[in-house]
Amino acid sequence: MKEKRHYSAEFKVKVIREHLENQVSIGKLSDQYKLNPNVLYKWKKELFEGALKIYSREVQSTANQHDKKYKYLEEKLQQKDSLISELVSDNIELKKKYNGMH
Repeated sequence: MKEKRHYSAEFKVKVIREHLENQVSIGKLSDQYKLNPNVLYKWKKELFEGALKIYSREVQSTANQHDKKYKYLEEKLQQKDSLISELVSDNIELKKKYNGMH
């Protein structure tokens, strides 16, 4: 049985980057680094699956930021509405008091 070799993340990224950015074929890379082509396809698949997770988190994070901002603005609006209501009430009371004096 063949011994499984473990490669660093840096090495995997380096090899797949050569393939994607420099358009070096999987066959040439497998010969150059003495790797089974299936290993390189697996690394490429893992890279894209990882990218999906990263971008999904970014979208989710942005949505959470928008939710927080929306809740904050809603609270501020409620505070302002409450203050306006209090001022209108005070104004009515003062008008009643002032009109009663004349």
